[in-house]
Amino acid sequence: MKIILLQNVPKVGKKYDLKNIADGYALNFLIPKKLAKLATKDAKKEIEILKEKQQLKQVKEEAELMEDILKLKDSVINITTKVNKEGHLFAGIDKKAIVDVIKDQKALDIGEDFIVLEKPIKEASEHVIKLKVGSKEFSFTLKITAEKE
Repeated sequence: MKIILLQNVPKVGKKYDLKNIADGYALNFLIPKKLAKLATKDAKKEIEILKEKQQLKQVKEEAELMEDILKLKDSVINITTKVNKEGHLFAGIDKKAIVDVIKDQKALDIGEDFIVLEKPIKEASEHVIKLKVGSKEFSFTLKITAEKE
């Protein structure tokens, strides 16, 4: 049975894919859960239009993201937090904390998945944080200073 997926379905396919699926699986699981619909001529035309809209939306979002990243490129973001006597942070700074600080200080909305960070930062100093969008890489400086008591 030919169906069109309406959502990403693990081990089956991605949203808007045209798939040939076993009748029972399609009729008893995918279609009732609104994960897919029958691949009729009208449905195929509708899906093509939706695909085009989605691609245009994605291009627009990528352009906005690149604009935001270029504003952030080569800038310095400051974080003040508690540290111990050796200069180590009590709580590590992870991707989510970095995204939140960028939102607060620069009013830019950058997703966590674009930040390249192997492990949370645990030391108060300057760190170069890399951003990766597709094949392009950018960086900015994250300056972590000790909170005054």
